[in-house]
Order: sequence, then structure tokens, then C-alpha cells
Amino acid sequence: MELLQLHYFLAVARSEHVTEAARRLHVTQSSLSKTIQRLEDDLGVQLFDRIGRRLQLNDYGRRYLRRVERALFELDQGRLELNDLSSPDHGTLELGVTSASVLHYILRNFRQKRPHIQFHVQMLTTQEMIALLERGEVDYCLSSPPIERDDIECRIVFIDPILVAVPRGHRLADRGSVALAELREEWFVGVKAGYGTRDLMDEVCRSVGFAPHYVYEGDEPARLVNLVEAEIGIAFIPSTARNDRAQIKYLQIETHEVVREIALLWHKSRYISPAAREFREVVFDYFAALKGQTN
Repeated sequence: MELLQLHYFLAVARSEHVTEAARRLHVTQSSLSKTIQRLEDDLGVQLFDRIGRRLQLNDYGRRYLRRVERALFELDQGRLELNDLSSPDHGTLELGVTSASVLHYILRNFRQKRPHIQFHVQMLTTQEMIALLERGEVDYCLSSPPIERDDIECRIVFIDPILVAVPRGHRLADRGSVALAELREEWFVGVKAGYGTRDLMDEVCRSVGFAPHYVYEGDEPARLVNLVEAEIGIAFIPSTARNDRAQIKYLQIETHEVVREIALLWHKSRYISPAAREFREVVFDYFAALKGQTN
């Protein structure tokens, strides 16, 4: 058995399609298929059921996948640890977020402490975040809602009220608060289903008897403020994402204490470099200061 076979098996197991896996690995389909066949010959069992052009993991394959992911995870952690020992002041932090409303402040504070550490940020849905965390492919995630898993450490860092954003000329703009039921006939702009704040507010609205009518659904929360300002629709905006310079009025929600919990997440077994530990402290310090401002 070769390490290359395990990497190829992992790629095919995740895509369940030889063509897609070959494209991602930059190898030919025939080479990939032969490598998987050799692995199955070495193990003495079939790992996939062939269904047309697709490969579907069978029970043997699912069991073996858990072991392969664990083995490759440990090898990758060893590489990260050695890289950190050889170049402690360089490297890249891998970050995932469900909302980036406060991330620029956190990254600015961290860069002042560690100017040579790079970072790579991905905007993720909750399910995408779970997958990357469980595979150990990100150092940290800032998530709302929190994610509870046996292998994931979850620290709630902030309780963030949800507000209703309306344009200055809106019928509710002279109000300080609004009941959710009053929004039944409104047009909404929001992020796609699968992001924490969207899923939370859809559920809360259903509990009072209506489903928000979305005229725009995207994957960039920061764009919602511009759409509200342009009178395309109203939006549910976390307090940390409000923009007081925009021509927007923010209303409290009556009768419901609607908040989102922001959590910092990391894999319990992932190697954490000194720079990554320092990033974690920057996050804790930022939200502690933010709590002090809101109290």
C-alpha cells in the first residue's frame, strides 16, 4: 500500500466520481482508476459500488475512509508542526467564517502582532464549516450558530442581537422597534439558506406564522446593507454588522429576544502553532472589549 493510493482513495471517496476526482488531482481517469483498483486488490475487498459512471462508497469503503482520514490528518499535523519549528515567524492561518462582519478588526489586530503570518479566509455555510473542521483543514472558524461535535472545541465569544434594517424612507423608519408579525408582507434581502443568521430568522418567523419573502438571496452578507439602502428590501442584520454611515434605520425586535451566538471553533486534535494560539487570544480579547462597549 502506498501513500499516493490513500490520497487518491480520499479524493474519489469525497467526490464519488472518477472524472471529478481526476480533475482535482490533475491526473488521468485511467491512472486514477488503476490506482484505486490496486488499493482494492491490496485490501482484498471492494471499497466502492459501481453505479453507472459514479462510484459509491460501500460499507467497507465507509469504514476504511474513517481510518484513512485519521491517518492522513495525523501526517498533515506532523508537517505543520515541523514547518512551524523550522519557520516560527512565517506560515498561513486557515480561517473559516459564516459572517465576516467583525473579521477585519480581528485580522488588523493580529497583523500588528504577527506581521509575517499570512491568512486565508473562506466564507462557509454551516455544513461546509463542519466538513472542514472535522477534516482538520482549517485552524479556526468563527461561526454562528455554534457547532457541537466530539472532536471540535467550541467557545462562545459573543451574544449578538439581531436587528431589522429598513431604508430611511420606509414606513417603519420612524420607529425604534417592530414586532415580527408586522413584517409579514415585506420584501426581504438576505443570504442563502444554510448560513446561520438566515436559518435562525427563518425559524423564528415561522414560529410567529409567516415565512419571509426573499427577493434577493446571496452569499455576501456585507452586500445586504447596500440593498436595503437602495430600497430593494429589508433585512435581518446582526448588531455587529450594522453600518451607521448608511441611509438605514435599525429597529429592535419586539416580544422576541432574537440573538445569535458567535463561537470560535477548532479541531481538538489539530496542531496549534504559537501564532495560532496568539490569534485565538486576539479573538477573545476583541470580543471581551466589544462586550464592555455594549454593557
